[in-house]
Amino acid sequence: MELEELSVAEKAAMLSGGSEWDSRGNDRAGIPSFVMSDGPHGVRRQLGEGDHLGLGASKPATCFPTAGTVANSWDPELAEEMGEALGREAHDLDVNVLLGPGLNIKRNPLCGRNFEYYSEDPIVAGRMAAGLIRGIQSNGVSACPKHFAVNSQELRRQASNSVIDERTMREIYLTGFEIAVREAAPMAIMTSYNEINGVYAHENKHLLQDILRNEWGFDGMVVSDWGGSNSAVAAVKAGGSLEMPSPGFTSVRELEGAVKAGTLSEADLNARAAEVAKIARLTKTEGVGRNDLLKDDIIAAHHAVARKVAEGSSVLLKNDASQLPLQHGTRVAVVGDMAATPRFQGSGSSKVNATREENILDELRNPETAAQTGVTVTGYAQGYDRQGAANQQLADEAVALASQADTDVVLAVVGLDERSESEGLDRSTMAIPQVQNDLVAALAATGKPVVVVLVAGSPVELPWFDDVAAVLYVGLSGQAGASAAVRALTGQVNPSGHLAETWPLNYDDCPSSGWYPAIGRDAIYREGPFVGYRYYETADVPVRFPFGYGLSYSTFTYGDLVADETGVQFTVTNDSDVPGSTVAQLYVSGPSRTGDAGVLRPTRELKGFAKVTLDAHESRTVRIEFDRYTFRHFDAAANAWRTESGIWTLSVGANVENLPLATAFAVAGDVDAEPADATLGHYLTGDVKQVTDAEMTALFGHEVIAPGKPMVLGVNDPISSWSGSKGFVARTIANTLTSREAKVRQKTGAPDLNTLFILNMPPRAMSKMTQGMIDSAMVDAIVKIANGHTFRGLGGLIAGFFRNQSANKRIAKELNHD
Repeated sequence: MELEELSVAEKAAMLSGGSEWDSRGNDRAGIPSFVMSDGPHGVRRQLGEGDHLGLGASKPATCFPTAGTVANSWDPELAEEMGEALGREAHDLDVNVLLGPGLNIKRNPLCGRNFEYYSEDPIVAGRMAAGLIRGIQSNGVSACPKHFAVNSQELRRQASNSVIDERTMREIYLTGFEIAVREAAPMAIMTSYNEINGVYAHENKHLLQDILRNEWGFDGMVVSDWGGSNSAVAAVKAGGSLEMPSPGFTSVRELEGAVKAGTLSEADLNARAAEVAKIARLTKTEGVGRNDLLKDDIIAAHHAVARKVAEGSSVLLKNDASQLPLQHGTRVAVVGDMAATPRFQGSGSSKVNATREENILDELRNPETAAQTGVTVTGYAQGYDRQGAANQQLADEAVALASQADTDVVLAVVGLDERSESEGLDRSTMAIPQVQNDLVAALAATGKPVVVVLVAGSPVELPWFDDVAAVLYVGLSGQAGASAAVRALTGQVNPSGHLAETWPLNYDDCPSSGWYPAIGRDAIYREGPFVGYRYYETADVPVRFPFGYGLSYSTFTYGDLVADETGVQFTVTNDSDVPGSTVAQLYVSGPSRTGDAGVLRPTRELKGFAKVTLDAHESRTVRIEFDRYTFRHFDAAANAWRTESGIWTLSVGANVENLPLATAFAVAGDVDAEPADATLGHYLTGDVKQVTDAEMTALFGHEVIAPGKPMVLGVNDPISSWSGSKGFVARTIANTLTSREAKVRQKTGAPDLNTLFILNMPPRAMSKMTQGMIDSAMVDAIVKIANGHTFRGLGGLIAGFFRNQSANKRIAKELNHD
């Protein structure tokens, strides 16, 4: 039987999940169900019914470095190799669609999920994501890049509206997705929880039809984030294919009713069902059981891949007097709880049950490592309480160990704890725990050289930076990160990572620090295109480490830059005795940066890069091609991409502040430079912290006013907003949940993900995540309770329960052809 011949109810049933992780198939049309699983940096194939927050047990799988760390490799081929391993494990664990990678732009360093995202720059994010997607899909498994789109904060994540001007959205927040779609052809894509300019992502026709399908040519399935679908009917009209996890038959009834009423075209229903069926057929596996586990040879091979990725992603941030690599015979005191109990991934839905686990202390003490490197461990001290509690005894023990005569170098492993970086929770500060800062300062005061291994998924403030000898940033480096770090420290590997995001000196220096995260419904992107280095470079704000920064045990020089019609060419030379790799980066500056004419743009923007590996004293010619992204800008008034004619500046170097090569280049575009729009005011100099409301109106093309606190709560106001409810019951629920989450986090050292999800969840998500137990009418009754109409709401809830049960039975009979 053909898909189109199925009943409306049968086709509608295919557009929502049958369980937490399974789609609904259709036997009559020969369409199998398929399994989805979290997997940006490791397959989280849960046992039993599972959950979407990483709370339940999952099958063992390789935990690779997180996206924020992998991006520091600037190596799409390495990402592709990691993707191949991910896709193989997904296949062997009976997963058809792997939910990743995440490639949202890092708008602010405090976003709780930044460790899951690649970069503040769309070129890096898009190219790295494309590599991972190609690798995953080489196994017949679908990748599913996420979260589409403009998703930048965890607070109110299911009830937040990203208000952004069209040009900034297209150039900064969508270009990474465009690159991934055009270069890697993902079979699926996941929408974000938030609204974009007042329309939920999963029912945003502008995003899903106009841009994703019509402009970029995407022909796959669009799946909602778990609980992220708002209206099933609106989603189908706009291009949303599948809502997850499972609303039971609630959405089936709504879609069937809309078709009967003539408010939804059956052709749209057919198109969405065909997209789901296509994934089911393309990713169908044979000979794999639901309870199968990874084989030992795969576990061993992929642990080696995870180490290789971690090695290519570590960033040498400082190396005074060539303290690193540690020389043969060096006696090292190891300090820091994270040296013995590693933290190598973040919290939330991406958390992986690792097949193996390493720690730096054991790796340094390994007899084979000691014999090969000649580095010995004089002792270990915990140094600090992991949860940040003051403990002078631990610090004193560490200082005593560092002060011993037989200690040549102190290796301090410090960073963010498990509470700091998680889905559902934004960071409250850019600092690491104060007890760790105090410890590093005390160790430096001993006079011994201090080498810091820094563990964090996103930038942190470094008050002791000037006082230590060396800093190796390993990020969240996966299950093989400890051995990778030790190999870098001892010179078996030459660090080659470069930062894929700017590290500000202090959080207050960030362009959006004054309005992030938005605590109300509207998250207004008033900084416009001045995100990350685009802001720091244009506004001339000093930073700790510029975008693209990374040191090496080698030294490199650049020369002989030549530009032609299709790209740039230059030479890179390794001037040292040590083989190594660097990242050559191409930046462009538009003609409007040299005068008072032309479109608004940052001082310079990354448009290409190449990871270059050279033997000692080797030179190589490197070429970076121009492409559709090099010179374009988006003209919102014309709703089109344009290229500005004039003399552009092309610059090449090792980071955005170190660009030794530059050349003028004439571009014959399709628009001439016009006088700058004076009404943009402070935007013209990138001084976004001084932007006025009038200037923001000029950028957006319309007035932007954040709504006040709602007087009446609705189905899309989060449970957390009930704390201000008129109703005692709702107010008590919100306050109790808030208190419980704080207590659990304090007691366990980890966020209470389930409670955080509920607090950020709007009531309408209840109808999407309860497998049909709650429908939209019951949600309306619950909202009445939240608004203080307790008895009226309870009555409606009880009556709605029985109506819903009856309606679900009717749909079940219809689908079963009873």
